[in-house]
Amino acid sequence: MNVLKCLAIISVLGIFFIPRYSESAISCSVVLQDLQPCVSYLTSGSGNPPETCCDGVKSLAAATTTSADKKAACQCIKSVANSVTVKPELAQALASNCGASLPVDASPTVDCTTVG
Repeated sequence: MNVLKCLAIISVLGIFFIPRYSESAISCSVVLQDLQPCVSYLTSGSGNPPETCCDGVKSLAAATTTSADKKAACQCIKSVANSVTVKPELAQALASNCGASLPVDASPTVDCTTVG
């Protein structure tokens, strides 16, 4: 086996065995992208959330695994919820209505210091 082939194999294997460490928490743009399909539902909807909204909620739930991610997502959601009037009952039930688990509801009154 030549040297280049060995280096290529080691490089490929390294990708799978290098631990994944997040240097920073989830960005607000990612949170907003995931929850954007839920805005009209949270502000003027009723009943169950649309599938596109639930897909975003589930994506966000999967992306917020660390305490830092959860706190960052909470701060982002809280800041947006302060600028948009959401129906509190829909915001509080959003995750459970989508069959997901989020660390925070989409409320302007959520205490992000308790998240994580």
